[in-house]
Amino acid sequence: MPDELNNWTPGAEIDGFRLGARVYASPMGSLFRVSKPGIDRPLVMKRPRVGPNEASENILAFQTEAMILPALHGPHVPRFVAAGELARTPYLVTEWIEGSTLEQWAAGAPLPLADVVRLGAALADALHAVHQQGVVHLDVKPGNAIVRGDGKIVLIDFGFAHDTHHPDVLAEEKRFAVGSVPYLSPEQILGTRDDRRSDLFALGVVLYELATGKLPFGEPDTDVRNRLWLEPVPPSLLVPNLPAWLQEIILRNLELHPELRHQSAAHVAFDLRHPEQVVQSARATKSKRASLVSHFRRFLRARAEHGPRLRSPAPLLSRSPIILVAIDTAHLEDERHAAIRAAVTPILAASQEFRLICLTVLPPSDAPLAHHASLRQWAAPLGLPSDSLSLHAVASSSPAEVIVELARHNNVDQVVVGAPSQGGRAWSQSVASMVTAGVGCSVHVVRVPRRTQRPPPP
Repeated sequence: MPDELNNWTPGAEIDGFRLGARVYASPMGSLFRVSKPGIDRPLVMKRPRVGPNEASENILAFQTEAMILPALHGPHVPRFVAAGELARTPYLVTEWIEGSTLEQWAAGAPLPLADVVRLGAALADALHAVHQQGVVHLDVKPGNAIVRGDGKIVLIDFGFAHDTHHPDVLAEEKRFAVGSVPYLSPEQILGTRDDRRSDLFALGVVLYELATGKLPFGEPDTDVRNRLWLEPVPPSLLVPNLPAWLQEIILRNLELHPELRHQSAAHVAFDLRHPEQVVQSARATKSKRASLVSHFRRFLRARAEHGPRLRSPAPLLSRSPIILVAIDTAHLEDERHAAIRAAVTPILAASQEFRLICLTVLPPSDAPLAHHASLRQWAAPLGLPSDSLSLHAVASSSPAEVIVELARHNNVDQVVVGAPSQGGRAWSQSVASMVTAGVGCSVHVVRVPRRTQRPPPP
């Protein structure tokens, strides 16, 4: 197939799309602004470099993205418009995303703490959204994340992605370690392409870069396997005032073994937004890099473990959900509390890692401290570790609005709430009804069965 990239000029028409300026070029292809009658939003056309002298990854990436993009939806991905045939004129047209890339932000790193947290949580939100749709991006880097004006991040360039609903042509061609080298996870290097925790490793690299202005493993151009044994410099050595909780999040997601990282991007976003609830391990206060002897031992272990064969990481065993349960702490004697706790128990038992958010909404005149203690009392019988439990006492006159907003802001998978009490307000006016109508996830409404009266004695 002849390479026509250099022959494309502004004003040319391709399948009804009017070609505008070329805005980006790389060895894999180019991006052009385009327009089409009847479509009033800005568009961009991606044209891969194909031909006998071009890398075969270009074709594979085009095929992959052409399969994945049409099925993706939501505010964290560009809207798909059209695709050209590979054999004739390969191209992809999507909406043009207005905003700045994280790469532009990273150029000014180290960034202020507030920016690191805001951008990191937004990137975690975007990853969670595509993971929920069965897609692992596998090329997460600052250049592939665009920050919209509203603060949301849009992920672009799904050419190296894995989709559980489609054949993995890159894996079939045995081109495993595709992606941007500084952000590649150890398991990608070893041949695993279907683990969402690979994106969390890359997220850890991006957080490290935004917080310190450095890359944890440098920019290797020869042997990327060094991250199978090389331990990154603790970010607090590069930025002395870096909070311990942020170092905990960063280094946790840079762990060699995926099972030691966060298991869900939603959990990363939650920890970034609730630093006071981050459980800190030895990673948080680490103040020096491993010694030369320790690195040598890590190298020998890595060679023994990965040298003779490729070893898959420990499997991802659950969805790692975030569950929000609404508790009326003003009436702890209410019999619905035990029923709600009984309903929550099997939900949590089905997951290896989870986050339970216990929420009470109190009148604006009440002091939150007592209600916070009541939440802890309610949760105590569940016997949960502190890193799986979050307690929130929020003053508001609108409980349903608080529940809906907290659920949306924290990527909650399921809300558990009590049904209206017997003899209470009608269903249509209840908190449970309003939450069910307004929240964007599953809602488990717990009802206490009516008690049957005993017949009078004869």
